[in-house]
Amino acid sequence: MALDFPRHLLELEALTRPQIEGLLSLAARFKRERARARAGEAQTDRRSLLRSRNVITLFFETSTRTRSSFEVAAKALGADVLTFQKDASSVAKGESLEDTVRNLDAIGADALVVRHPAAGAPRLVARAVRASVINAGDGAHEHPTQGLLDALSLRERWGTLEGKTVAIVGDIAHSRVARSNIHCLSKLGAHVRVGGPSTLIPSGIEELGCTVARSLRAALTGADAVMALRIQNERIADARLPGARDYARTWGLNARTLEMLPKEALVLHPGPVNRGVEMSSDVLDSPRSLVMDQVDSGVAVRMAVLALCLRAEVPA
Repeated sequence: MALDFPRHLLELEALTRPQIEGLLSLAARFKRERARARAGEAQTDRRSLLRSRNVITLFFETSTRTRSSFEVAAKALGADVLTFQKDASSVAKGESLEDTVRNLDAIGADALVVRHPAAGAPRLVARAVRASVINAGDGAHEHPTQGLLDALSLRERWGTLEGKTVAIVGDIAHSRVARSNIHCLSKLGAHVRVGGPSTLIPSGIEELGCTVARSLRAALTGADAVMALRIQNERIADARLPGARDYARTWGLNARTLEMLPKEALVLHPGPVNRGVEMSSDVLDSPRSLVMDQVDSGVAVRMAVLALCLRAEVPA
């Protein structure tokens, strides 16, 4: 494609607005094609785009949506997909990340999709290999495709994000999703507002281009959409976090707290959801919830990322 897109996708902070918009436009095309195929209409066969290309997913952390949708996306484009199993690999014998990816590169990887608990790991991988590297989440740094798929779901509802206000509430301090969304949504013209327990709002977060709300009411008032972030159960006992019940009462989204939002405002969550903690079931399953649409957007966005990073020739 004519779009000037980098060979690696390591962070949204480095992308320009035209690059993000170009990717989202391609992803929207793929999403419409998938919807038509599910409806039984004529299917657009995209399997020639990455035929004979090898996509390897390396996940050093657990995943359901991201890994599955990357693999579905790669197969939809005709790529051969290899799922790297950390516990069944030489990593369990002490092999370093750098040596592991160099070996996979030598095997013939065209793209490495990497999730790792250490911030910056995908950048290290990109320096070590010839293959394209796509960051599927690195520590608390970024989760680029999550930010892109969230933007796609919102853009499809609104047409544009220009001038919209999106609130992100929850554990901002540990959230790579929050950082990618702050970069992505603000580049697309939205105003991003973050909120959560004071101990989970990192100092200087405003420098990324957002504002901080000190209460749930302040976060939600006037917002066009709210994204609740996952609170990890294993962190609930952390002294910096209130208990699950206290968190749900103060920061959780439910029928009562959603009255603070405008009636047409949308609700998002990157998943997995701890029902009854950051979001109640009635909110998650309500018509204003985009959570399942986000999952659908994820496949289309990851198809677009793979196509662009691997320089596939997508017909206009």
